[in-house]
Amino acid sequence: MINVGIIGFGTVGTGTARILIGNRTVIRERTGIDINLRRIADLDITRDRGIRLPKGTLTKDAGELINDPDIQVIVELIGGTTIAKEVMLRALRAGKHVVTANKALLATHGSEIFRTARKHKVHVGFEAAVAGGIPIIKVVREGLVANRIKAVYGIINGTTNYILTKMTDEKAEFQEVLKEAQKLGYAEADPTYDIEGIDSAHKLAILATLAYGSSYSIKDVYTEGISWISPMDIEFARELGYKLKLLAIAKETGGKVELRVHPTMVPEGYLISKVDGVFNAVVVEGDAVGQTLYYGRGAGDMPTGSAVVSDIVDIAKLITNGSAGSSAGDSGTLKPKNLLKMEEVVSMYYFRFSALDRPGVLSTISGILGKYHISIISVIQKGRHLGKAVPLVVLTHLAKEKDVTGALREINRLPVVAGKTVCIRVEGRETD
Repeated sequence: MINVGIIGFGTVGTGTARILIGNRTVIRERTGIDINLRRIADLDITRDRGIRLPKGTLTKDAGELINDPDIQVIVELIGGTTIAKEVMLRALRAGKHVVTANKALLATHGSEIFRTARKHKVHVGFEAAVAGGIPIIKVVREGLVANRIKAVYGIINGTTNYILTKMTDEKAEFQEVLKEAQKLGYAEADPTYDIEGIDSAHKLAILATLAYGSSYSIKDVYTEGISWISPMDIEFARELGYKLKLLAIAKETGGKVELRVHPTMVPEGYLISKVDGVFNAVVVEGDAVGQTLYYGRGAGDMPTGSAVVSDIVDIAKLITNGSAGSSAGDSGTLKPKNLLKMEEVVSMYYFRFSALDRPGVLSTISGILGKYHISIISVIQKGRHLGKAVPLVVLTHLAKEKDVTGALREINRLPVVAGKTVCIRVEGRETD
């Protein structure tokens, strides 16, 4: 029998407990291993979670689980990067295997955690840290281990995908949809980590570490959120044949890795553009297998709990077979980071200028773009208000970020341009 202790009995902790108890027989029949939920620690042990637990299962003291010699696996589901880090390190030093869903902790302190796990010859499982119920960690670490990973990108935050989907379908403003998402429980009271792309950046750092064999952190990820996106830009994207998504993108280009999270226009015909609502999807491109797509629920008690239990089962197999060692996500032989600077990233671009409706304005703007080696695919101008500012939309061919930055700096200073230009990166078609 493998005994498990859960520290943190919130949404994911409840889902994990429900699966361990409800599917204990199924897991034993499939694996031959009996996994027993022995103890649960949480500050609140009186609230009804809808699960019947044996007397004595609940405690307020996490130390009781860490110091229990009969518990082999600790599941850390506290969240955050302070107390959770302390608890995880204590468990590892006590010789416990650890499973976590804590992407922020791994993206910030992953090196220390895996180093501690190696030292004490225990395993860290973190499938639930990225994309909830989608087994994307196992895909990159095991299923595609024979491939050189060319790219990993996708929608890995359900809150922002829900907001952008509603804005697209209902032509609604960002703040209006955000409030609705909060009422429905899809967005936190403080939604900053989601809507500013920080949650996606944490997850991308973990995926990139697995895919490219270097220890990446959130500091390595260029990050933009969606709070500034307007229905006008979503509508122009539709007219150009694109949909707007918050993408997390990791690519290897010329031996260097680019890591970026930002709103992105994706061709409407692409499968990932059809992923709506709170769902996640991740594309992994390998040199041998080509493009593969993984789709499912990226959050929630049961989908994320499913990923947690998957890690518990994997560790239980290691224990039963007499194997140990830290997660393959950090083998101790990581390569030095070779990041591609954001200014060197190449992409297509969407610009929306607020330009005065005067003769020669378009030629002035296109002249500056040409000066910076940026060529135009198409132009849309809506409305005619001679002498007043009107939207002028430009879709470009592939261009370098630093050239775009220089061109927009110059264009935004023009007396015929009112306000800051909207700039959205575009993936697809030329970049296939």
